[in-house]
Amino acid sequence: MTAAHALPLLVAGPLLGAALLVATGRWLPRYVAEVFGTVLAAATAALALVLLTVTAHRPTPVEWAGGWRPRQGAGVGIVLVGDGLGLGFAALVSVLVAAVLVYSWRFFDDPPAHQAGAFPALILVFQAAMCGFTLTGDLFNAFVFFELMGVVAYALTGYRVEEARAVQGALTFGFLNSLGGYATLLGIGLLYAHTDALGLAPLGAALDAAPHSAGMLVKAAFVLVATGFLVKAAAFPFHFWLPDAHTVAPTPVCMLLSGVMVQLGVYGTARLYFTVFAGPGGLPGTAVRRTLLVLGVLTALAGALLCWLQRHIKRLLAFSTVAHTGLFLVGLASLTPEGVTGTALYVLGHAGVKAALFGCAGVLVDRFGSVDEQELHGRGGELRRVGVLFTVGGLALAGLPPFGTGLGKALSEEAAGGWATVVFVLVSAATGGAVLRVAGGVFLGLGAPPAEADVPARPARERPPDATEPGGPGPGGAGVARTDGTDADGARGTGAAETAGAAGTGSAAGPAGAAGAGSAVGPASGAGPASAAGDGDAETTGADEPTETQGRVTRAPDTMLAATGALLAGGLAVGCVPGLWAAVSRAADSFTDHTGYLATVLFARAEPLPHSPVPQWTATGVLLGLLSAALGAGAACVALRTVPSGVRPRWSRPLRRLHSGHLGDYVACALAGVTLLAALVW
Repeated sequence: MTAAHALPLLVAGPLLGAALLVATGRWLPRYVAEVFGTVLAAATAALALVLLTVTAHRPTPVEWAGGWRPRQGAGVGIVLVGDGLGLGFAALVSVLVAAVLVYSWRFFDDPPAHQAGAFPALILVFQAAMCGFTLTGDLFNAFVFFELMGVVAYALTGYRVEEARAVQGALTFGFLNSLGGYATLLGIGLLYAHTDALGLAPLGAALDAAPHSAGMLVKAAFVLVATGFLVKAAAFPFHFWLPDAHTVAPTPVCMLLSGVMVQLGVYGTARLYFTVFAGPGGLPGTAVRRTLLVLGVLTALAGALLCWLQRHIKRLLAFSTVAHTGLFLVGLASLTPEGVTGTALYVLGHAGVKAALFGCAGVLVDRFGSVDEQELHGRGGELRRVGVLFTVGGLALAGLPPFGTGLGKALSEEAAGGWATVVFVLVSAATGGAVLRVAGGVFLGLGAPPAEADVPARPARERPPDATEPGGPGPGGAGVARTDGTDADGARGTGAAETAGAAGTGSAAGPAGAAGAGSAVGPASGAGPASAAGDGDAETTGADEPTETQGRVTRAPDTMLAATGALLAGGLAVGCVPGLWAAVSRAADSFTDHTGYLATVLFARAEPLPHSPVPQWTATGVLLGLLSAALGAGAACVALRTVPSGVRPRWSRPLRRLHSGHLGDYVACALAGVTLLAALVW
């Protein structure tokens, strides 16, 4: 079997595995279904890594399904293209899926009867859709995989279907992404009407053959197709679905959404331009550069600001993903192999770090039934390992060398140049500092305890017992965890007390009423009790976060901690392996070569490429990484010492009110985004 023949297995393997789990899940024990899904995801990851290694110095493998190869540069077949970045993303997706399935082994209580294979089956379909999206050489099939990815993501976001807010979060996610999908399909229709082609390479060749035939139509098609990808990328102002989805989705799903799915939107935008529109019949480079730069800066600054203003930890991490999406777009705006190399390494490092941070948040959910920064103040001291991982993750998010986020940030800064460097430093410091602020308050108890008015009141039966209470995990408590984290029945160590917030799942799905005239902040603000926050705006606090276990967890399972630690170690390894940097640089050279891609896919002819210098750490990059990490740590310390609990500045009210939880507001902002995108391209 050749490398080209193996490409379909990266898509078909997880799909067939999911079908098997659906067909047999009603009879399989839970552990069999989970192990099967994990092994299949890991095998797919291994295959992708082997293909990457085998084809590193060879021509790009191209597989035409059914043998429908093009003749004289024209064809109607479906093609998979295993170039360096496409295969690299497929490997990243598969590795992350395997880690998430390991993390999920003991994250949920036993599933409902006859549904043991439901969750791993959905995850495998998600994996297949993402791998297909990265490998396809056909724009219509990219749309198909794009929609399959979205449909499964909606189901995973609303996995707790018995909760009204989970359903509403999934519907918001689905509605906005469906609008983006419709825009993409309309753009594909325009391109097909103009070129009689749907493949990426045939589209690029057709546009190049008639460079001045339909300028307005080509621009409109690019705007429409890119809209769908930018919605998936959560670029401002298309980003509203992401924090709302993260607020209600199970933690393993959040790890995939922020770890890799959002980045596929950035990848799709870059693939669209370099493959189809980078030639003489496409768009001027100045227009695309301006578009990516403006959208990137707006996304980075808005995401960083909103990240700093959150107290709901999962929502905070979601806005940090929005901010880093902006930085990825700024890095790509150079439209050079160096910019693509820096962005690709940044994405690799960010995937491991962000997934690890969500893994830590999942431990807090299971242990305390809350992800409210104020309510958890000082209570995380017993989770020392989680605290260390969370703190290190915050420093990595800020760009601390030698993490892969630091290297990607340094290379992207160098490619962007000028004032964009200031944006990278400030945004990295703000997002990393927000995480470090949470780490200092929750795990170290730094800063003043929250005022009683800022801690949502709960019925006594909902409050998790402290270590000194009867039934608590401390000495004398009846719920003392065994050293292996299990009770006599083999389940995770849980006390008899009900987890905090377990009764809070019945909160209204509509906008929460605040004490003032402000609007809700969050997915219909059913995601948490509203806090006055000093300015009359209701706020998503995360204090009634529903857990996936029926009892209070007294010790996080080793599988959760191992997966989290491995992901964080992966983010570190990206910045420490020179061989990986060289491979990414070669892949970026190929990715940005418009004519080379067309020749490879349509004529099976490999074009010689000038290789860019292998990226390296530079003194300037290291110093800027240390500066952003120091600024983030300093900002966290200042906030813990000086900012009153629960207070949000009045000047931030308009931006926060945009995140109202009302679907109509989000659609209006998305339409404004389409208008902005069109104005920038024109």
